[in-house]
Amino acid sequence: MKKLISLFVLFIATAVISTGVFAQKVYSCQYKSDADVKVYVCQYKSDADLVVYETKYKSEASDNSGIWYFCEYKSDADVKIYFCQYKSDADIVIYFSKYKSDAGWKKNEKKHLMYKRH
Repeated sequence: MKKLISLFVLFIATAVISTGVFAQKVYSCQYKSDADVKVYVCQYKSDADLVVYETKYKSEASDNSGIWYFCEYKSDADVKIYFCQYKSDADIVIYFSKYKSDAGWKKNEKKHLMYKRH
């Protein structure tokens, strides 16, 4: 019985910790050298690696699902991004959607780029 309880506690702890690993609190850097990830904003959803919905609430930005909360301070962010002028300079191509339900990855092979950095 003790072993079962220990496994359950371990499972819950892992779930709580892993939820924070994929947070989408982002900070937009002014300089490319300060950023963890370089992104390019495209005009068409079909061209994007990731469809992003910008939320006004930090609590909604809880996983790597494309729901981003833009932090005012760099120290509050999980990932620092830089908006590129050219698609060829970017690590990820994103499309901003007006609808939360559209948010998500189109190309999962780039998903690792948005993991929490600290």
